[in-house]
Amino acid sequence: MNALFKKFIPKLYGALLNVFAYISPKKAAEKAFTIFTKVRKGRVLPHQKDYLDPVKHERIDVSGHSIQTYKWHGTKDTVLLIHGWESNTWRWHKLLEKLTAADFNVIAFDAPAHGYSSGKYLYVPLYAEILEVMIHTYVPDHLIGHSVGGMTILYNEFKNPNDTIEKIVTIGSPSEFHEIIEHFKNMLGLSNRVIDALEIYINERFGFTIKEFSSSKFASSNTKKGLLLHDRWDKITPYHASERVHSVWKESTFISTEGPGHSMHQEEVNKKIIAFLQD
Repeated sequence: MNALFKKFIPKLYGALLNVFAYISPKKAAEKAFTIFTKVRKGRVLPHQKDYLDPVKHERIDVSGHSIQTYKWHGTKDTVLLIHGWESNTWRWHKLLEKLTAADFNVIAFDAPAHGYSSGKYLYVPLYAEILEVMIHTYVPDHLIGHSVGGMTILYNEFKNPNDTIEKIVTIGSPSEFHEIIEHFKNMLGLSNRVIDALEIYINERFGFTIKEFSSSKFASSNTKKGLLLHDRWDKITPYHASERVHSVWKESTFISTEGPGHSMHQEEVNKKIIAFLQD
């Protein structure tokens, strides 16, 4: 019954938006974007608190948000971690065991509406604004992003090339925004009228179309060394996303796995990341 209820609610929202789009396409698009970017999970859970609280670093005010940062001191290169959708810094705890053992200096932060950071909504352009401030504040040598965190890294590097960055790692990251919107359309049962209005809204607000926002486009001019990891059986982001990015990113290495799924916390995955950073 609960699963049926959860499936019914998105369709109800979609039906209302479909009707509203005949009255005010712009308002319908604004509401659709609000639903699309609303974060419903990712706050710090009780079992995560004991791990995160002792390593809290400073809070930084960026773009109207108070962002919580974390630090693990090391004497080697600085690594900045960027988590994915409805997650938080705790998701890195397995990789952090290896990063700290290798004496990397590690910085992480919770995205808006995630972990201990403020806010209710998250979208890549906002996430990129936060990331850019973190890069200038902590001057990392390497960036590691999971899922939408990886997409954010590639978008920000395209928009704001950073000479200090040497290596980039993406883990199970999406590539094409239009595929994400297509999934959103199907989940809510949105009409083409709503999607057309959403296209206009996004273009006017951010300066790009849904088709134009593409990690493969962003990576095509990227000259940094890259490592892409993706599992063939990832049920959240399609495997072909990293294949596509790798095909245009000249300095990238692609590692395919079978079994770890979307989260990719496994020992063998983390070992490959450390080896790439140390090479």
